[in-house]
Amino acid sequence: MKRLVLALPLLATACAIGPSFRDTSVPIPTAMQIDLNRYQGLWYEIARFPVFFEEGCVGVTAEYTINPDGTVKVVNTCREGSLAATPRSAEATAEAVDASNAKLKVDFVPYIPFTAGDYWILDIDADYQTVVVGNPDGIAGWVLARQPQISEARLDWGYSVLREAGYDLSQITLTPQPTE
Repeated sequence: MKRLVLALPLLATACAIGPSFRDTSVPIPTAMQIDLNRYQGLWYEIARFPVFFEEGCVGVTAEYTINPDGTVKVVNTCREGSLAATPRSAEATAEAVDASNAKLKVDFVPYIPFTAGDYWILDIDADYQTVVVGNPDGIAGWVLARQPQISEARLDWGYSVLREAGYDLSQITLTPQPTE
């Protein structure tokens, strides 16, 4: 778990050093418009591509809260190795980079310039219950949901969004989450 807490600040630099899981010649679409007020709250990580800063993590969640200045507070939490493990968290700030609010820059190390990483909302369901996130470099991608478990149909939808964005799903894995 210490790796997560220490490595999450390196998320932005991972864009330059991590393997890509997508064909970057394929255009990567984003959601048309994101209502950040509806987006904020707790999300469970359902599936992910392997990234060094989440190695060994289970029970991963992300919580988003809108700050008074319009930026978004991000708290990523993981339990290393076991759902019974003590949770560890890392905090960041995200900022929308276009009017759609679908393209965000997330910065875990605000005092070091040029460390913000791309966090693009590729698609989200109408009820803001399931979301698919990726980035143009293809070094990461996630399916997140408001509940720790989702239906096979919702997961298939998330996978289809990633596939259409050029992701190779052969390396995506399910994230263990508590059962309801």
